[in-house]
Amino acid sequence: MKKNVLVSGASFAGISTAYWMNQSGYNVTVVEIAEGLKKGGTPVNIRENTVDIVKRMGLLDQIKSNKINMELTEFKNSDDVTEKVELRVDLAEDEYEIERDVLLNLMFDAVKDDVEFIFGDSIVSLKEESNGVDVAFKGGQKGSYDLVFGCDGIHSAVRKLYFGEEAEYSQFLETYFSITIVDKLLIRENTTQMYNEPGKAVMLNSYNNKTDIVLCFSSEKEIPYDYRNEEGQRTIIRNQFAGLGWWTPELLEEVMNSKTFYFDKLCQMKMPSWTKGRVALVGDAGYCASPAAGMGGSLAIDGAAALADAFQKCDGDYELAFQSYNKSFRPFIEEVQANAALFVEFLVPRTEEAIRARNSQAGYEL
Repeated sequence: MKKNVLVSGASFAGISTAYWMNQSGYNVTVVEIAEGLKKGGTPVNIRENTVDIVKRMGLLDQIKSNKINMELTEFKNSDDVTEKVELRVDLAEDEYEIERDVLLNLMFDAVKDDVEFIFGDSIVSLKEESNGVDVAFKGGQKGSYDLVFGCDGIHSAVRKLYFGEEAEYSQFLETYFSITIVDKLLIRENTTQMYNEPGKAVMLNSYNNKTDIVLCFSSEKEIPYDYRNEEGQRTIIRNQFAGLGWWTPELLEEVMNSKTFYFDKLCQMKMPSWTKGRVALVGDAGYCASPAAGMGGSLAIDGAAALADAFQKCDGDYELAFQSYNKSFRPFIEEVQANAALFVEFLVPRTEEAIRARNSQAGYEL
């Protein structure tokens, strides 16, 4: 009989894990707390090892035909004068950038006929027995699964239920951010613009007749907030960016009136093990590098493939596969996390001197 596995989360980590476990011959169920796929977010970079993975998944040609071609980044001052331009050199032949929602839909289409999806529900308890994991769902259903995969993001319910509280593993990078996507071009298409004041960053990314508005601010201490209270999060952003220069007031109006809004802290998940018993974590739930890395989607895809390769290498022995996954994938994650922490300083300089120094570095000064 086929073994049954449960995946919590229907974003890149969950869908990728579902794909590979289905390919390996398991019956796969995916449970997602939202009523559908979670939309919104910045584009995903597909490069290096991730290119080979999406090729193995049969998605490379579709990614190529939907790729974004960003051209340049402009660093602005308060008078809207461009202080520096960084030309986006053409991506290598085997590197691609694609809208997050487009890629998510492509991946969902690749598995939806072979995998059971349960939307609008979530896991509320996990209890491991000798031959499986007993799971209870918020909707009242219960089930038993041979393996459970927590692919449910930075605020993972599986991690909390089975590994411990988020605070045990979360490393705060002293920065908060919001992402808002508006369906119109606020600047020239295929362009990024960036404006900074000490401890604050405003970034615009335009592509495919839409614009991402990304707002970041530094905070030495964590701010208490309810990550499910969107209006409270919008208030935090409005208060933090009130009075900022450039055309921040107009952008704040766009953010306050938008339908899409995401807010969270920049942090990293650092865990001694991503597995415990019959449960494993994939993607941000286990090793978030922070959105500053620009690799959340690709890391999730890479992690799911690393886990699948471990299962193949170990002939389906989950205990050996989990050990291999923890050992073989960890050096890559540690490198990405180290680079991401450095990039936060580039993204949100904390002094006027640091801003000037950043804007006088590589690029074309005007």
